[in-house]
Amino acid sequence: MTTILGIGGTISPTSSSDTAIRITLGRAAALGAKTRLFAGAELKLLPMYDPTATHRTNEATELVEAFRTCSGVIISSAAYHGSISGMLKNALDYIEDLSRDDRVYLSGVPVGLISVAKGWQAGVNNLATLRMIVHSLRGWPTPYGAVINTATQPNEVPQDLSLNDGLGIVAGEVVQAARMFESPLAKAGA
Repeated sequence: MTTILGIGGTISPTSSSDTAIRITLGRAAALGAKTRLFAGAELKLLPMYDPTATHRTNEATELVEAFRTCSGVIISSAAYHGSISGMLKNALDYIEDLSRDDRVYLSGVPVGLISVAKGWQAGVNNLATLRMIVHSLRGWPTPYGAVINTATQPNEVPQDLSLNDGLGIVAGEVVQAARMFESPLAKAGA
């Protein structure tokens, strides 16, 4: 079964980036994918990544195994000074534990990206940073990346992210690409 791993959000479960990842995973589930979420509450439990450590905590082991077995990934990042949060970067650093696997890092894995910021400049910079990270990890960023600008909200009323069509596009592209990569023809190299 196609399994989509969601990573991101912030420590607050009501943040826009956390809400965005949950909505997007819900849309992936509606397309028939199995989903798994590691959001702020789980990510803040991860120790700082240490490549020399010979033991991983249960939380780190669970995250690495989720990366190892997923068909696709969706990352939602709040922009902190135009880039990703340290908490998210730390979680992505654990992908280094896949460096000696048969499927190295995120090789052959589609990755959908969501950037949430209070302003277009920070949002676009954050999205570009996410794309560079995914490329460095041999992942396949989907063509569409959603940028949500929370500064455009009138009267500071929280944006209804469930109406954001971009989140559905991200979910659809990741699920579709994951199924293509999982197909017997793709595995045979045809």
